[in-house]
Amino acid sequence: MNKERYIETVGRRKTSVARVRITPAPKFSISINEKELEQYFPTPVLRKTALSAFDGVENKFAVTAKLNGGGISSQSEALRHGLSRALEIFDPHLRGSLKIKGFLKRDPRAKERRKFGLKKARKAPKWSKR
Repeated sequence: MNKERYIETVGRRKTSVARVRITPAPKFSISINEKELEQYFPTPVLRKTALSAFDGVENKFAVTAKLNGGGISSQSEALRHGLSRALEIFDPHLRGSLKIKGFLKRDPRAKERRKFGLKKARKAPKWSKR
């Protein structure tokens, strides 16, 4: 594959959107909203979630990502979704392992909207007979 060629994909989760670019590079580097991975995702759990798409893959990539919307946890899952899609395009043989882990599917769970007459999506006001 050409050195200057990059793969651009989009990953989503709840209201978070991650625009991900991966470029083959001699060593692994990742930049999220022009910050380092450790700066953007302060906890090891979030970093592990975001980079779990690279499990079993030789990470010789320069990754740049733009994340917006949602919270930090859903942003890490959106980044994982985008990275998985990009890796699948880079090497179609990875599709099977990524699909088994469930990284190629956009997680459809999101907050349910509030209905009128209720306090929350399903919580009703206290009922009283009189």
